[in-house]
Amino acid sequence: MLISWLNRLSLIDYPWHVACVVFTLGCNLRCSYCHNPDFVLPERIAKLKVSREEEKKFFDFLKTRQWLLEWVSICGGEPTIHRDLGEFCSRIKSLGFKVKLDTNGHNPDMLRSLIEQELVDYVAMDIKHTWQKYHTITGVTEDMHSYQESVSIIKSSSIEYEFRTTLIGGVHTPEDIDEIGQVLRGAKQYFLQQYRTGNTLDPDFSGYSPDISMLHEWQSQLSPYEIGIVWVRV
Repeated sequence: MLISWLNRLSLIDYPWHVACVVFTLGCNLRCSYCHNPDFVLPERIAKLKVSREEEKKFFDFLKTRQWLLEWVSICGGEPTIHRDLGEFCSRIKSLGFKVKLDTNGHNPDMLRSLIEQELVDYVAMDIKHTWQKYHTITGVTEDMHSYQESVSIIKSSSIEYEFRTTLIGGVHTPEDIDEIGQVLRGAKQYFLQQYRTGNTLDPDFSGYSPDISMLHEWQSQLSPYEIGIVWVRV
């Protein structure tokens, strides 16, 4: 596994539990608002000089934290672009940790395999936009079937999970929220995340942070879709 960075202690990636966050290198998307361009863009990745030695250091670190950490959160980039993700998760779980996976959902086959083999305990999947408008955010035009399949796999699984959308002023509309609500109908939980400006993959990205009041309006708007809990995350 190519590891780009490690956050040794987090109390927010899995609320009420102590976790570390490991970032994998590379992504299949080019989301204009992405705050981790160093882990996504090939020309920036080349400057990081990441080696397999980082994986050894990561597991050496975990062995010294078995008394403290409960969870390991794997994010990126996009972890499921790596063929050895299953082996990586297995090694983490063999040390007694639970695994949370953050994914954009592009690889439903791997997602299904990880769930069936009980290699992940929690999955968080990003829903970037409505299916019709996905390319306007991701910078990539592709068949949305894979993402739709991942939603179905997660919803029908027995593990803990969440869906989430980073809501951006000037990008998402109330009509978009309704369309996403229809896709997620019956899901256990859905997070509406407030976009915050900062270092972005596209330096000319013009989206802005929506008001909290707007997020709460969109939260109320989702009530017809029978989603277990709709959270606002700021």
